[in-house]
Amino acid sequence: MEANEYQRLAMITLNPALSEKDVLINGVMGLCGEAGEAIDLVKKHLAQGHPLDKERQAKELGDVAWYLAETAQAIGYPLDDILRMNIDKLKARYPEGFSTERSLCREKEAP
Repeated sequence: MEANEYQRLAMITLNPALSEKDVLINGVMGLCGEAGEAIDLVKKHLAQGHPLDKERQAKELGDVAWYLAETAQAIGYPLDDILRMNIDKLKARYPEGFSTERSLCREKEAP
C-alpha cells in the first residue's frame, strides 16, 4: 500500500464534524497519545519483565500512522510528501548513512 492511498482510506474514518483546527489538534494529540502507548509496551517489557507483545506494538504503530495521516491532512500535505521530505532531510544530514561523528556535530549545533 502506498502512503497516499493509506491516507485517503484512513481519512474516510475522520470525524467529519471536526473543524480544520480541531483536525490539527486531534492529530497532534493523537500522535502523542499513541506514541505514549507504544513506549508503555516497551517499558513494561524492559523494566517490568513482560514479554514484548509485538502484535500489540504493531497495532499501536498503526494508530500512530493514522494520526500522522490526520495531521498531514490538517496541514494540507499528502503523506507521500511528508515521507519524502523526511528522507531528503535525512540524506542531507547523513549523506553516507548514520555516523556518530555527524550526530555529535549536530548536538553541538543545536540551540
